[in-house]
Amino acid sequence: MDRTTRARRPRHVNAFARRSYLVASPGPSYNFGMNSPRQFINQMVAGEMIDQVFLVRDKELRTARNGSLYLQCSLADRTGTIPGRMWQTSETIFNSIPPDGFVQVKGRTEDYRGALQFVIDALRPWPSEKVDLGDFLAVTPFDIEDMWAELLEILRDVKDRHLRALLKKFVEDRELVAAFKRAPAAMTLHHAYLGGLLEHTLGMARAAKAVLPLYQKEVNADLVLMGIFLHDIGKLAELTTGTNMGYTDRGQLLGHITIASIWIHQRAQQVADETNEPFPGKTVDLLTHVVLSHHGTLEFGSPRLPAIPEAFVVHYLDNLDAKLWMTTHQIANDPDTKSAFTPYVRELETRLYKRSREL
Repeated sequence: MDRTTRARRPRHVNAFARRSYLVASPGPSYNFGMNSPRQFINQMVAGEMIDQVFLVRDKELRTARNGSLYLQCSLADRTGTIPGRMWQTSETIFNSIPPDGFVQVKGRTEDYRGALQFVIDALRPWPSEKVDLGDFLAVTPFDIEDMWAELLEILRDVKDRHLRALLKKFVEDRELVAAFKRAPAAMTLHHAYLGGLLEHTLGMARAAKAVLPLYQKEVNADLVLMGIFLHDIGKLAELTTGTNMGYTDRGQLLGHITIASIWIHQRAQQVADETNEPFPGKTVDLLTHVVLSHHGTLEFGSPRLPAIPEAFVVHYLDNLDAKLWMTTHQIANDPDTKSAFTPYVRELETRLYKRSREL
């Protein structure tokens, strides 16, 4: 914890923040409220007192420089997440917080280094049967089946017979398709909600459909379309999609890029076994390279840098769709309607101007 963080911690903790009811029941001297309508995270501004239920994620018990314990977590609802801090906590409090559930918290919002955080004064576990899951599980605003049908229509443009056979192995796997329709595209950065992966993949495919005719002589369209479909498919095994999105053990150990590469080779072998014809090694290598390099740089997790035109196309379309979601989402969800700029967005390293369409 740095000096700035420590300076923001209150010098005293009020009476109710020291009582055991923080973890079990509110106790006689403090009463949780929740009489006012729910305020979603994308509506919050600094300086508000809030008392309501959140989905808790990523809880950690940390030690401050003075030796005291504090809680760090993420509080979430369907509109996003906000970092949560509870100073001078205990292992009892920490252990009472469900790792994949809900807590009622009372506290205040603060501006910390240009971003909003929630300082928790009191909390207690909240039974999941008493919440409306629609308040907490964010879902794509678009129709899942319509998006899937449109994506399949675009993928019908794949002409190479080997790649078409490989594609068939994926899209006829009912369990995989069901997971693909439900999966988020990421944990936090973009399309981080149910159906987000399908929405993101379709966005890239639509963009490719517009761009590929401009480079018919330079780019193999089949590799681009297959690369788009498969670039994040490993997230089906990397991420969980319950009330608390997180990483699976396999996801932590391998990552979605490695998982997707394994799946490509496995299904290519299945095609070869069924047709009694070797699957072209060069085709598998090129497609795998597109997946391995789609993050664009080694520092962002790509095992390889893009080395073919098709890999650059997939990388930039991936980045384009993600960045457009991030910018438009930040603008649309900024609660300050009077300001021409959003607050500083750490992931984009800038404040966003909200009125560029108003020419």
